[in-house]
Amino acid sequence: MKNKYTIDEAMILIDFLTDVLDKSHKKAKTLLTKGAIYVNGKNITKYNYPLLPGYTVEIKEFNKNDIDSRVDIIYEDKDIIVVNKPAFMLTIKAENEKEKTLYNIVSEYVKVKNKNARIFVIHRLDRETSGLIVFAKNETIKNMYQNNWSELAVYRGYVAVVEGKPEVKSKKIINYLIEKNNLKVYSTSPNLGKKAVTNYKTIKSNKKYSLLDINLETGRKNQIRVAMSDMNTPIVGDKKYGAKTDPVKRLCLHSHKLILINPINKNKMEFNTEMPEFIKKLI
Repeated sequence: MKNKYTIDEAMILIDFLTDVLDKSHKKAKTLLTKGAIYVNGKNITKYNYPLLPGYTVEIKEFNKNDIDSRVDIIYEDKDIIVVNKPAFMLTIKAENEKEKTLYNIVSEYVKVKNKNARIFVIHRLDRETSGLIVFAKNETIKNMYQNNWSELAVYRGYVAVVEGKPEVKSKKIINYLIEKNNLKVYSTSPNLGKKAVTNYKTIKSNKKYSLLDINLETGRKNQIRVAMSDMNTPIVGDKKYGAKTDPVKRLCLHSHKLILINPINKNKMEFNTEMPEFIKKLI
């Protein structure tokens, strides 16, 4: 199928995509947002970019199956890329780990369109946790987010299935965390640990499990897992922190909602994923 075109008359880019190529407005915006449109060989994301006679427009749609079908690209612009991470995948290589990481796969993805492209880690999810994770596409944006993460990541939402039922329907949990030599995180006293703030509310419960909506005010390692364990309602499948059941052979924790402030223009950006199937099976 043809994907390179020569412009015959002056118009703006969005009109060419919708009127000449008969793309829906939604499809045209998606192509622009994901960086699939090139004018005279240059990647263009502005919908009102002016086209003149003789210009070439090329569509380079990325087929994620070419890299790894497990990785779902949620959003992309010139500064960030948002990915729905699968469970059992490391965000970035750990010591002595040789498995393929999300960082490797997303790096390959951006290099399809630009061999010199790079990505930078802003934050991480546990290997066992699935859901939304953000990479920067340049070092300036990485530093802006990392240095101001608590202010720019205004909402970090998770869904979790826990064993049993919390004593109270909703609560703000404040604990102080320390990591021991066995790489397990524990609650400790305020003078020894780092403060962690976890909010939850119970969405529904059955005889065995409860579905919780959780949001974080801090981003400590294993923070949610420790908080749930301390309430004697460990996350289903989390044997490391006391779970007795593992019906779906995975940790039942998923990052489903993320609201960020763009550090450049201060606009609010919201990203969501659907409720995972493994949760629907349990609740």
